Amino acid sequence: MDQFPMHTLGRALIVIGGVVIVIGVIILLAGKIPFLGKLPGDINIRGKNWSFHFPLLTSIIVSVILTIILNLIFRK
Repeated sequence: MDQFPMHTLGRALIVIGGVVIVIGVIILLAGKIPFLGKLPGDINIRGKNWSFHFPLLTSIIVSVILTIILNLIFRK
């Protein structure tokens, strides 16, 4: 029976750590982008004592950008 090679586990942990670092940097820099979450297609409803915000267009744009990036990375 073959054992799981430790170098494979090590590489996987390094990749996961790199992804976590990249996500953290994106989250830190996301607040500095002035139009993020305030695009015309974003839903913002304010009541007397409540408010509801759903960044619809922002979500679609981020999804398209991430899809393109991930397709470029994982293309074979």
